[in-house]
Amino acid sequence: WLAEHHNMPGIASAATSVVIGAVAAATKTIRVGAGGVMLPNHAPLVIAEQFGTLNALHPGRIDLGLGRAPGSDQATARALRRTLQGDHDAFPQDVMELMQWFAPATPDQRIIANPGEGQAVPVWILGSSTYGAQLAAHLGLPYAFASHFAPGEMMRALDIYRQTFRASPHLEKPYVMLGYNAFVADTDEAARRLFTSVQQAFVNLRTGRPGKLPPPVEGYYERLDGAARGMIDAALACSAVGAPATTKAALDAFIAQTGADELMITSQIWDPAARVRSLELLAVATGLTRSD
Repeated sequence: WLAEHHNMPGIASAATSVVIGAVAAATKTIRVGAGGVMLPNHAPLVIAEQFGTLNALHPGRIDLGLGRAPGSDQATARALRRTLQGDHDAFPQDVMELMQWFAPATPDQRIIANPGEGQAVPVWILGSSTYGAQLAAHLGLPYAFASHFAPGEMMRALDIYRQTFRASPHLEKPYVMLGYNAFVADTDEAARRLFTSVQQAFVNLRTGRPGKLPPPVEGYYERLDGAARGMIDAALACSAVGAPATTKAALDAFIAQTGADELMITSQIWDPAARVRSLELLAVATGLTRSD
């Protein structure tokens, strides 16, 4: 999944549907999706056409996660939309309108999303608070929670979603995906060093200095003051950092704690080769692929 963010030097997926198309074209079997499209920035019809096109080109491989945040600062959001009026209040109506564009057209329907109409593009509601949980439950849609960077309300949001879920034509029972950080290396020590890149990124972001992902720094965490360590520990609590056995144990404990149906793994590792190696080790450790 790729996220829509704007005016952020460390994220390259501002044109989210374009990048999704490029990734889907370069792969054969994996699902590729938006995690997510910030719907207040767009007309629902445009998103239906974009993701209808993607699904037509790559049938059964495209997911559409929807968020209501701007994915940017207010000045950038204003440049994108020209107005900020009514952004959040219209989100539930925008979601329902979008899903209507995907539905089969009625005989008297004058405007049709083409491509888009009649396409079964899976729609997810994203969130980092209880708002998304309530909306996903009300609409009977799957719910993806951003626990990989904002885990504070995770368990409360999951409880609300599961307890208030209403079955729909899209989904019979609650279905949850949780974001989770995984940094895997041959040793725990090497993995902890890789992890310092995202630790630096969070400190930089929270102190008003966002930028590209920095290279790892030996002993970075140990040199931080108590406040910075506390911020990192809270924001990145949903993380597995270590050798394959260490990571597998952490993943198993997280799934047991949350009852997640799916995990979305993110690995913000500075060195591309180390990132690929981390994912390979994780795949072997979790039984997704063989070591040979």
